[in-house]
Amino acid sequence: MPTTLPAPFDRLRLPVIGSPLFIISGPELVIAQCKAGIVGAFPALNARPSGVLDEWLHRITEELAAHNRDNPDRPAAPYAVNQIVHKSNNRLEEDMAVCAKWQVPMVITSLGAREDVFAAVRGWGGVTLHDVINDRFARKAIEKGATGLIPVAAGAGGHAGTLSPFALMQEIRGWFDGPVALSGAIAHGRSVLAAQAMGADFAYIGSPWIATHEANAEQRYKDAIVESNADGIVYSNLFTGVHGNYLRSSIVAAGMDPDNLPDSDPSAMNFGSGGNTDAKAWKDIWGSGQGIGMVHAVESVADRVERLAAEYAAAREELAARMQ
Repeated sequence: MPTTLPAPFDRLRLPVIGSPLFIISGPELVIAQCKAGIVGAFPALNARPSGVLDEWLHRITEELAAHNRDNPDRPAAPYAVNQIVHKSNNRLEEDMAVCAKWQVPMVITSLGAREDVFAAVRGWGGVTLHDVINDRFARKAIEKGATGLIPVAAGAGGHAGTLSPFALMQEIRGWFDGPVALSGAIAHGRSVLAAQAMGADFAYIGSPWIATHEANAEQRYKDAIVESNADGIVYSNLFTGVHGNYLRSSIVAAGMDPDNLPDSDPSAMNFGSGGNTDAKAWKDIWGSGQGIGMVHAVESVADRVERLAAEYAAAREELAARMQ
């Protein structure tokens, strides 16, 4: 594990961060991920109304502390809160104050890098990871005080870039030696190992957690993840003003042609009303990454982590054998 991160991050069973999923990630999913040995994360905006964030952090803190008391030999991994650092988020200051109250171990920032946010987290002893889609944004985030980076490569679910993970990691590791969590179509243990081989400290995994019992997603969404594969993903900026990856089947179900979607105005970013369409992006249009071809069933978080761990161990053994 990266030496630049504090001690709680050496508790991980796998070098994996469960990415925060809009609407989908709540206390049940985060607690299950942390107990299974990976970092669990959720967007602060999922806690609605704003006062609910305090309740969620209280519950997560208490349940993980109880788990650690009962299981000293396998303590829970730390958790993270995602903050949308964009002018459209009028809750940011209030939500950051709640995070400070609970001394959130990790804050993941998106859609803007702010020195005051990074400094605030650093002040209570937490760490920040900022998601970026290219090297230019990565440099800006570190210059402004982020602890580490989340390069969001081609194929990642939700808001994603278009660059190859090889290109992103090569450029970033050319100048930055701090913590990095690579995102983009990672859904198998061998892909976790591949992320490390490219220079990442963590694999940043999102879409597979949608198809779990603990996820706050309707059953149709979970089933669609299981039934789809990489060919079933569409890249568009129509729904929020920012380019992202979505399930083709959900776009069709919303009455649109996934092969002929218009472009949205990026200056009118909208993370709650479905952009320029009648379909609400958080309800009718379902985000997903290209890695879902490896998701074959809806199962518990514990079972999915167990499978990832077995795949990761087998991949390490196979690689060692090939190197002999």
